[in-house]
Amino acid sequence: MEDTTIGFLLIGAMVTLIVLGLPIGLSLISTAAVGVWLIRDNPDLAFRFTAMATYSGIQDYIFATIPLFVLMGLLVSISDIGKDTFEVAQALLRRIRGGLGMATVGANAVFAAVTGVSIASAAVFTKVAVPEMVRHGYSMRFAAGTVAGSSILGMLIPPSLLMIVYGVLAEVSIGKMFVAGVIPGLIIAFGFALMIWVSAAFFPSRIMVRAVQPELSQRPMPAGEMAVKSLPILALVVLILGGLYSGFFTPTEAGAVGAAGALVLALLRRRLDGPKFWRVLRETGLVSAAILFLLIAAGLYSRMLSMAGVPQAIGDMVEHLGLGPYGFLLVFVIVVLLMGMILDSTSILLIMVPIGAPIAAGMGFDLIHFGIITIIAVEMGLLTPPFGISVFTVKATLNDPKVGIETIFAGALPYVAVMGAALLLIAFVPWLATALVT
Repeated sequence: MEDTTIGFLLIGAMVTLIVLGLPIGLSLISTAAVGVWLIRDNPDLAFRFTAMATYSGIQDYIFATIPLFVLMGLLVSISDIGKDTFEVAQALLRRIRGGLGMATVGANAVFAAVTGVSIASAAVFTKVAVPEMVRHGYSMRFAAGTVAGSSILGMLIPPSLLMIVYGVLAEVSIGKMFVAGVIPGLIIAFGFALMIWVSAAFFPSRIMVRAVQPELSQRPMPAGEMAVKSLPILALVVLILGGLYSGFFTPTEAGAVGAAGALVLALLRRRLDGPKFWRVLRETGLVSAAILFLLIAAGLYSRMLSMAGVPQAIGDMVEHLGLGPYGFLLVFVIVVLLMGMILDSTSILLIMVPIGAPIAAGMGFDLIHFGIITIIAVEMGLLTPPFGISVFTVKATLNDPKVGIETIFAGALPYVAVMGAALLLIAFVPWLATALVT
């Protein structure tokens, strides 16, 4: 049997194992090890190959970025910074139609710039924004859908854990990925805000269940209070992103500085005691270990695919079919969207990037541009049934039996449409992703 055939069969076997419920990391490692065994017909080599991949897979300094940004995100989440950010955005946008929905999007965009985790954003703003929107007369479908939809900005506006994972898998600069995500993230955030304004101005019955109560919507916030509530989040944004974009920090150093800054804020705001700090450290360790194990597995899987010649074979197939670069990109995005219905974001990247990135590079795509497109497509999967992890996070955080999961999915669908339009725009106008990258 040819090496390429073995590679394709093992991809099918790996997907089957995942569907049957085997954890993604074990599926990747087991199929990769078996693949090396079959391709080289040497079990000892397969075991040594696996051991070397485990040792060398995460020894690079850049991998310290992951636990540091996870720690920072968790510290920010317990400091009530998200609540303050939403209240400031609410005060600024209170006179605009759909202002509360826009405030949720704006607060999520700012919050994303310091956490990089969509699930954290979904959990925080479900508690803060949904009750406030419902109190103002918005429908539960719109309120919950807006939180779920805008939470995806956590993985697109840098820093982002998905960008770190993609950078490692595609072997591109994580710092450049962070910079490249700024314009696409802002485009999607403004697209969300425009969609909300159009709905509120021309189709209010779609998002409202009763008229807005004036005494609730016209409550101003003093400038001093607004400044005090804005200062922590803005200080972290300037500290992290300013250091990154000026070149003063590497991504790893930015993670360390950001985590230290978040710790200081949590202590100053008296939101952190001994038990909470231990819980944050424990969760940081669990999340980081899970991601790093997956990256080890993906590294082994990627090497096995290269050894089998799978990326080259798929590239030749695409060229033979005459699809061209954008034909390949269309097929790749469709596969990612389909996988998003059954797998989480990290798993999709681990499976698809080792296959797609070499082909994209061979067809002339800038891998930074290709990465932004991939991450947008992957993030759309967070809002599509049946998996839709952001939607399930909102449902679990609401903990309201009267709100069905289908209600939140329906409310999130307009945001999926906006992301689809942004994906097309960025795909055909590459400089939107690369203009800030030097």
